Amino acid sequence: MKKKTIILGIESSCDETAVSIIEENDQSFPRVLSNVISSQVDIHKEFGGVVPELAARSHLEKIDLIARKAINDSGIKTKDIDAVAATAGPGLIVCLSVGLSFGKSIAYSLKKPFIAVNHLEGHALSPKLNSKLNYPYLLLLISGGHTQFLNVEGLGKYKRLGTTIDDAVGEAFDKTAKIIGIEFPGGPKIEEYAKKGDPKKYELPKPIINRGGCNLSFAGLKTAVLRIANKIRTDQEKYDLAASFQKTIEEILYKKSKIAFKEFKFKNKTKENTFVVAGGVAANKNIRNILEKLCKEENFKAIFPPLDLCGDNAAMIAMVGLEKFKKEKFNELNFAAKPRWALDEEAKFLKGSGIRL
Repeated sequence: MKKKTIILGIESSCDETAVSIIEENDQSFPRVLSNVISSQVDIHKEFGGVVPELAARSHLEKIDLIARKAINDSGIKTKDIDAVAATAGPGLIVCLSVGLSFGKSIAYSLKKPFIAVNHLEGHALSPKLNSKLNYPYLLLLISGGHTQFLNVEGLGKYKRLGTTIDDAVGEAFDKTAKIIGIEFPGGPKIEEYAKKGDPKKYELPKPIINRGGCNLSFAGLKTAVLRIANKIRTDQEKYDLAASFQKTIEEILYKKSKIAFKEFKFKNKTKENTFVVAGGVAANKNIRNILEKLCKEENFKAIFPPLDLCGDNAAMIAMVGLEKFKKEKFNELNFAAKPRWALDEEAKFLKGSGIRL
């Protein structure tokens, strides 16, 4: 009987310390044996955001315990591990270095291959943990640090179709929450506030909605929220502003995704078109609903990761590790952390003043 491939994944790019064990079953599908995540929300709450030095210190204190728990929960022995995959970027350099060094140490001690993983590729392949996913597919990556449309042609083969020219959509959620007065991390709570509000109360801007192809912009929206928030006096007005913001984001993503669909179909002549939405913001149920509606209208198959795998986790890192292991794409132990690491490294940088679309 063929031995099942087992991968240990490690994630420490920001403020989650995570370790996961996955195996490939007899049908070549991945199975998550354990997925342990330690959040640092309580550490950073009083500062209203992630403090890199505190985050790195917490990773150092917890990563050994998290790894031991992941291995114990999985029911495997360390000798059964076939390769170690660790996030090498993008992210906070002091945080990346903790998980990367830890992963290299385990790989070295076990004499197993080491695989450096792009955190964004982890999100891109995360739906493979619960869905059959064939290449090519259109990816909308929406998180706290990134917002982009990508034509995913294969493992390690990405062509960017569109990106934000300023803030990421997750950043817009987090900053809007802070402006309204929601405690950190506030982004996910915007959706809860929105349920109590009137989405038509405030007319908010949709920057570059009718130009720039499927590129996006959220900075102007955030500024408009700030202007209105300065005049707010009641909780109901906060709920109304959250609802108006949520609705505006949905409309932007709907319109820009529709444009991305056309570009994807032009570049790929496939019988079945697939739209994958991944990243922390993919957990927003209203955004899921509006994009699923669009997929039905445009005859695209919609695929989302499970809600518990939308945010940062190590199972998605192990998933990339599994794919790379099968192709023997290993890395040397001197692989350096990359605080910036684009999926499409040939794509033009589109941030800052003076951008022409």
